[in-house]
Amino acid sequence: MAHEPIHTPRSRGDSFFRVGIAYGLAVAAGGGAAALTWDQPVLMTAAAADIAGTLVIFLASRWFDNSSVYDAYWSVAPPFLLALFALHPSAQGDLARQALVGATVGAWAVRLTWNWARGWHGLHEEDWRYADFRRRLGGLYWLLSFAGLHFFPTVQVFLGLLPAAFAMSSSEPLGWLGLLGGAVVAGAVVLQGVADEQLRRFVSESGPHDVLRTGLWARSRHPNYLGEVGVWLGVLLLGLDAGAPAWTSVGFVAIAGMFVGVSIPLMERRQLRKRPAYQEVIDEVPMLIPRPW
Repeated sequence: MAHEPIHTPRSRGDSFFRVGIAYGLAVAAGGGAAALTWDQPVLMTAAAADIAGTLVIFLASRWFDNSSVYDAYWSVAPPFLLALFALHPSAQGDLARQALVGATVGAWAVRLTWNWARGWHGLHEEDWRYADFRRRLGGLYWLLSFAGLHFFPTVQVFLGLLPAAFAMSSSEPLGWLGLLGGAVVAGAVVLQGVADEQLRRFVSESGPHDVLRTGLWARSRHPNYLGEVGVWLGVLLLGLDAGAPAWTSVGFVAIAGMFVGVSIPLMERRQLRKRPAYQEVIDEVPMLIPRPW
């Protein structure tokens, strides 16, 4: 059964309204933190803003007793941070690269946020993974929620955006590696969008024990996650083109590792419990990268 949080409206519209207020407060808190640290290095300014926004969303999650309030933060925060990178006093960004990063990453953020919004039923429901943690952790749940479901993803996204900080602030002219990075982000957004649409159609038309083995899902078990990893790879290439040091790849490695080592195994164990025939998909279809044959 769906978790019933406290302080929770049953209307989906009311839920959007209240979560929208929470995100508005998070943006205001992030802007205030950025203003207070505006004379500091750009990464410090962005980190202060990101932490402030995360704390506000965590408080909202706690108030509504629903950690899914954070789910949209993954795609809502990056455009705000890109703006800070570009507007910071230390930035001397190449306009062509700034436009490419803003357009491609912005398209990813809008599409992913929209995909979350149309599939979200409201504050009366919570992600099944969080509900499972609640059952297992009891009174320690909110400590885990803060550290693992709010702060840790914020750190991952911030690390993933480190190359973008260089891309948005460097005066180096846009080169072929940056163009390749932009193409990778754009292609990954399309891949992710098509995969999500195929999954949505399958869920609406299939039976409870059917498995998806058509379209992109016949070539990769998780083409939507492949698209997500591709976005962060493209961001890394855009940064490297602007002179970002090799250590900024730590974000891409962390995000890819999270999907391969945590998100996908959790998802597949759940699929096997619900659909035993999914074992055939695991045996025959690659996890992420399709085989060329």
